[in-house]
Formats: sequence, C-alpha cells, structure tokens
Amino acid sequence: MKRFQHHVCYVTGASTGIGRSSALRLAEEGAALFLTDIAAEDLEETAKLAREHGGDVETRICDVSDETQAGEGIATCVERYGRLDVACNIAGILRFAHTHEMSFENWRRILSVNLDGVFLTCRAAIPHLLETRGAIVNMGSTAGLMGLPYGAAYGASKGGVHALTRAIAVEYAQRGLRCNSICPASIETRMATPEFPKGVDMDLLMRPASLAGTRGPDEVAKLVAFLASDEALHINGEEIRIDGAALA
Repeated sequence: MKRFQHHVCYVTGASTGIGRSSALRLAEEGAALFLTDIAAEDLEETAKLAREHGGDVETRICDVSDETQAGEGIATCVERYGRLDVACNIAGILRFAHTHEMSFENWRRILSVNLDGVFLTCRAAIPHLLETRGAIVNMGSTAGLMGLPYGAAYGASKGGVHALTRAIAVEYAQRGLRCNSICPASIETRMATPEFPKGVDMDLLMRPASLAGTRGPDEVAKLVAFLASDEALHINGEEIRIDGAALA
C-alpha cells in the first residue's frame, strides 16, 4: 500500500520503539518524513532504515518540551517540504516512583515532555494541517484510562493528552482536521523497561499485562498509519486501545 504517497509526515520520538516503527511503516507506504528526537545517534539510525524503505527523510534534534524547538521543528519541516499532512506525537518518557516520594522536578519533567510537548507540536502544526485537511495522531496510554501504580505523573500526562486530543478534534472537525489518540499497553520497547523504586509490588503493577501478553511496537505502528490515513476519515476524537484486552 502507498497510502501516504505525496504526503509529509512529522514524527516526534522517532529514535526508538513505537516512534521508529511508525516512521518505518509510513516510509514503506510512501511518506516523506521529518523525524525528531533528542537521541541523535538512534535518530540517524531510524532515518537510515526509513531511507532503505524508500522514504525521503529529514531529521532534526528537538526537545518537544521546549517551546522554541517544538515550533522550529514544524517550521523547518514545512520549509523543507512545502506542506504538512500528518503530525504524530510519539515522544514520551516514563519514570516510576512512590507518589509520596516523587520529586516535583520529576513530575514536571514527565508532564513537560508527555503533555506540554504534544500541545506545543500540535499548536505549531495545526495551521499547516488545516491547509491539507490533515491528521494528528497522539500517543496516549492505557495509563491515562486507569490507575497506574507508581506512575501518577505518567498517568496524569497521558490523561491530559486524551483530553487535549478530544478538544482539538471538536474544535477543528468542521475544518477537516482529525485528531485521535492511541492507548497502548504491554508493548515491548525501551521505555517499557524503566527502573523501579524499592518496595514496588510488581504483581500490582503488571496485573493488566498478565492477561494480554506483550507485543512489539510494529503492532502500534499499524494503528498509527491507519489513523493517519484517509481510511480513517470518519474517526475523530477517539482514544483507541491497543492492549490485547488488558482493559476490556
């Protein structure tokens, strides 16, 4: 399939995991890609792989939580390609802590990347996406739909992403812009294997995954591509779980 022939797709968090898999899937389907991350070496590896899949690829080091960098990333993409059709907000961080022991610094960092970064990228991208009647795909989480023990900041950030997604969808639907979020669980990525604080009840933490098992990030990339494509033209403002029935 070449659903993204002549389309320009902007992907944050493209260095590894779901971001990398999504970039490769979009490249396979004909997209021109503008990929961003803060991990330069891994980002270039993603770009290399995407080019091998036939993609026209540009990269930029970008901290999505920085207002200037987020805005310049989108501006540079549009300057390079002349248009923007899809924005995929996949950059994110996950840190566990007992809530009563979490530092405000860690709380703010998680919220700034996972929520502020999505807002800043969307804000910069929306004027260009309105011109192409394009799509936004935000990476939420089942942690934004249920309680995640030891993950209060992460869950709060993803709940915010879901609310932001719905607001954008309603505000711009009549102008042809779609915005959806994806809620993965039990996906094998580098981010899914963080350090845990002492005293964590792993049975409590891993209970949803015990039913679902685990899958690779390619499974999520398929859904990213679908929601970004014209096949999903009537899907807007949704939070779509991809969790193997963990929350069913």
